[in-house]
Amino acid sequence: MPDEATDPPLAEDEPHSPPPDRALENSVLVPAVDGADGPVRQAAEAFAAELIRLRTAAKLSQLALAQRLGYDKTYVTHLERCTQAPTQPVARQADQVFGSGEALTRLWRAYHTARTASRRQQPQRPTSQAPPRPAPAALHSTLPRDIAAFTGREGELHRLLRAAEAGHAPVISIHTIDGMAGVGKTALVTHAAHQLAARYPDGHRFVDLHAHTAGQPPADPSDVLATLLISIGISPQNLPDTLEERAAMWRDRLAGSKMLLILDNAAGPDQVEPLLPASQECLVLVTSRRRLIALDGAEPLPLDTLPPDQAARLFTRLARRTPTDTDHTAVAEAVRLCGHLPLAITLLAGRLAHHPAWDLTTFTDEFATAQDRLSELETSNRAVAAAFDLSYQDLPPHLQHLFRHLGLHPGPDIDPYATAALTNVPLAQARRHLESLYADHLIEEPTPRRYRLHDLLSEYAHTLTTHDRADTRAQATQRLLNYYTHTAQTADHHLSATPRSHTHPTPAPDTSPELATREHALAWMRTEYPNLLACAHHTTNHTHPTSLIPLAHAMATYAEQQGPWDQALTLHHTAANTAHHTNNRLGEANALWDLGRVRRLTGDYAGAGELPGQALELYRTLGNRLGEANALQELGRVRDLTSDFAGARELFGQALELYRTLGNRLGEANALRDLGRVRRLTGDYAGAGELPGQALELYRTLGDRLGEANALQDLGRVQTELRGFTTATDLLARSRTLFAEVGDTQGEAEAVNSTGALLARSGETQRALDTYQQALHLARQVRSPLDEAHALEGTARCQAHTDTLAALISLREAVTIYQRIGAAETATATEYLTQLEAGQA
Repeated sequence: MPDEATDPPLAEDEPHSPPPDRALENSVLVPAVDGADGPVRQAAEAFAAELIRLRTAAKLSQLALAQRLGYDKTYVTHLERCTQAPTQPVARQADQVFGSGEALTRLWRAYHTARTASRRQQPQRPTSQAPPRPAPAALHSTLPRDIAAFTGREGELHRLLRAAEAGHAPVISIHTIDGMAGVGKTALVTHAAHQLAARYPDGHRFVDLHAHTAGQPPADPSDVLATLLISIGISPQNLPDTLEERAAMWRDRLAGSKMLLILDNAAGPDQVEPLLPASQECLVLVTSRRRLIALDGAEPLPLDTLPPDQAARLFTRLARRTPTDTDHTAVAEAVRLCGHLPLAITLLAGRLAHHPAWDLTTFTDEFATAQDRLSELETSNRAVAAAFDLSYQDLPPHLQHLFRHLGLHPGPDIDPYATAALTNVPLAQARRHLESLYADHLIEEPTPRRYRLHDLLSEYAHTLTTHDRADTRAQATQRLLNYYTHTAQTADHHLSATPRSHTHPTPAPDTSPELATREHALAWMRTEYPNLLACAHHTTNHTHPTSLIPLAHAMATYAEQQGPWDQALTLHHTAANTAHHTNNRLGEANALWDLGRVRRLTGDYAGAGELPGQALELYRTLGNRLGEANALQELGRVRDLTSDFAGARELFGQALELYRTLGNRLGEANALRDLGRVRRLTGDYAGAGELPGQALELYRTLGDRLGEANALQDLGRVQTELRGFTTATDLLARSRTLFAEVGDTQGEAEAVNSTGALLARSGETQRALDTYQQALHLARQVRSPLDEAHALEGTARCQAHTDTLAALISLREAVTIYQRIGAAETATATEYLTQLEAGQA
């Protein structure tokens, strides 16, 4: 600041600053303009405008500034309205408050010089004379510079450009562009505004409303209106006092104008509404991290992350790279790791651009293995985590609590029931809280009532979990695991085709979905299975290993019926080991039984025979007779598949006796059906029809539609052997329909294969071939090797009539599968292949 001796002397009528505790009424009010025109008015208004700007930027009210200067609020009001002359001490003191250097002091000097010169040149005007109304200032543009590297968003940009055509509508055109932090809202509207600028000759205004600006509270609409009104030529002395009056003046002065107004970073409708012009010739673009649902008449344009191709283009453009053929995979992986979020892509590509010697693939690999990816996505003044911080800090405490807890969820998405368990709140409250986070773009809703975090937001939320105590986090995770396990056990009760021997029922959560039917249970399992798998993996990697045992057992039936079986093998193997090491013998027996069943389905008959045998010994040691019966039946099925029909018959008979002793009618029906299958395979077709018929009646009494489908299929196969093709066709069609209705794809593949065999036996070769192709598709869908081999062998036998080469290809593939899994059909299929190769078939 210049030495005081060099400052101009005070004017005679310019009062010194009163002491800090002196009220305004004790000081002398001197009009700043005194009715003058030209330089004096301009200098006074420049001082007032800069004072308003500095006060608004500092987020100080007139009262707060007055208190810091030692005046009443009215004094600041008069300064800003040019009804009080600025003084040198006040200018200096305000510069110190704002840290503005000499900004106001220099403007005071300009005012003082102009006023002195004016007084020398003309007589003083009476202070009571009203100043003439100034000519409106030329409307100008305050748009930020355009984004040179703007990439993608063609659809959204086209929609905003079309918005200019709405100027002939009877109401103002308002468009809200909302999305999560870093998604590119401001870049999009800025780019659109530059393309639209020529259509709005009356000016373009860009206003940052600071809803999420570090160190600043949201802008006060009254202060924003003051700045806007001054920018269009309103003298500070003519600014109304109230928000309502300023909003009315803003609408009045823009009547008939064509202005483009961008309101960036809005906090909510209450902040935006007063700033809206009334002219239908104006266009308003509002950006916000919140969905401005309550802003009447606005057209919402929610922004998602970039599509992969646009994200890749943005990355290569900013990285200043022309990727080679081998680089495209690395680019795709880099933008995937950024969650296709423009801010993250911009920061990551910017790092690469400054290192032209870096290899793109190596760079991407290093980013992929970084332990803290968020720390990699920051520069000196920009960071993804910092952008997320602003959104998080703006939440009320209960929503911050929910957001942190979502970081504990190991799965890909979550519904209100799981949220209620995780956060220990009532279901209705969980729904409301999720909807609030969705409105703030902190979670997404890919399907109704299912929510997920963006990948980087999920990582950010996980970093926040350290804000809670370790025991609080552990309790929340355990509540979530208990919810999923209990509900999966409920679903398994409807889905299982075998009596289940659960270790211990998991305590019921406070609220859970009602799964009253098999259809409800199947729908829930289909939706939640990825979450169940994620929870299962989480238990093995964290502090809840024993929670895996009941969860894996509850997931077993669905995994067997739907696949993929490789996941199920890993799941049950881990559960068996965990149970063994924690001395949970019933849990170990159940896991071994589950593991053996999946190995049978994958064709590993050696392992499938060994594991139920181990489970059988554990069940007997524990005195668990239901588990014993189940293990005997599973051992019988392996004997059946390996052509040990005598051993299978003996084991099924023991299981049947145990089920009847226990009064377990489902187990009894299963054992009868299995015994019937052995009789069919050994040529006893009379007995083979009687036993599944008894099983069918039991299934119908129990309301077990899956069991009914299996029994109908067995009866259809018997009728096929007896050449009762009409009856067999009806039985197999009903079986297939039931399998499809209950969602058992593997059972449906079996039924379709059986129908193919029926059609081939009845001489309808082409229909049989088409049917086998359907079975092949179903078998591959569920990854059932035995059903796939059956379909391929059936296809080959049909093709052999017209295309020997095609038949050889199909049959060789079938034999390979049979040999790999050790199937009983290996010998007959190999013999047929030999005949076909020799041209003797």
